[in-house]
Amino acid sequence: MINTPSIHPEVRIGHVHLKVADLERALAFYCDVIGFQLTQRYGRDAAFISAGGYHHHIGLNTWESRGSAPPPRGSTGLFHLAVLYPTRAELADALLRLKRTSVPLDGASDHGVSEALYLRDPDENGVELYWDRSREQWPRTADGGLEMITRPLDLDNLLAQAKTRSPQNRSS
Repeated sequence: MINTPSIHPEVRIGHVHLKVADLERALAFYCDVIGFQLTQRYGRDAAFISAGGYHHHIGLNTWESRGSAPPPRGSTGLFHLAVLYPTRAELADALLRLKRTSVPLDGASDHGVSEALYLRDPDENGVELYWDRSREQWPRTADGGLEMITRPLDLDNLLAQAKTRSPQNRSS
């Protein structure tokens, strides 16, 4: 690798913009199933959605893709977009949403640093829903380096946390 200074530690990925075949179908998935809110629409060609009133976390458009098939597996492109939840309880709520709408999971993993649910949107884009453990809980090697793992996530344990929450305890 080239020896250059790293990027500022507060830099974040701001949003993702997806090409979709059917805007209404994509909005139904990301708003009705996942729970994002529509912030702006550009006719029947594009829309922007977010959480918490942000201008947009996800852009959806059909400018080059209306009615198109998803890219074939084994080709280059987006592997998945990742949606970070603030707490484990909020991730549990996301799992309940998926179960209520019969959206299947591709997988569910405990990575030591985080717990994640993996699924596909209607255009076959990979979606990861996850929460991060605190840095103090991250697994470390004997010399202090980060040691991420991949183990099956106990979905029953995660759901048990969701079932104990009431709507009044949910922050907006």
